[in-house]
Amino acid sequence: MTINFILNGEDVEIQTEAGYRLADIIRGSFGLLRTRTCCNTGLCGACSIILDGNVVKSCLIPAFKIQDREIVTIEGFSQTDEYLDIEQGFSEANVKNCGFCNTGKILAAEALLNRIPQPSREEILSAFSGIRCRCTEPEELVRGIMAVTEYRKRRLYGRSS
Repeated sequence: MTINFILNGEDVEIQTEAGYRLADIIRGSFGLLRTRTCCNTGLCGACSIILDGNVVKSCLIPAFKIQDREIVTIEGFSQTDEYLDIEQGFSEANVKNCGFCNTGKILAAEALLNRIPQPSREEILSAFSGIRCRCTEPEELVRGIMAVTEYRKRRLYGRSS
């Protein structure tokens, strides 16, 4: 089956089986190895990607579901100013960077801030509920997102609140 989609801003086409998993396509066909396949059940978040603006677990997405969709991996996102905002805010709040859950945390942060530029504590905690993280306390994530919003405002508007 031929599948066309957008990957990190570029139109791509692959030949694959309809049920082949997106995580395996990203890693095997495109060599984007920071999208990890760990639990293969959607519980850990290591395979997180942004699909049409929403964070999803790529180990659960069959190939036939990505036709004409837009996918952003951590490799693509790490080339943006928004990534730098998250990196700075997380560093300031001491959000741990263990490598296992980091992709999920970063992409969940971006998806949240795209939907809600000034999220509440409850909205932040809800946004991270699908990411299994044992290295960072929930309050560190809240502080991290609050710091990210400040960095983003400074970058975009030259000021803070």
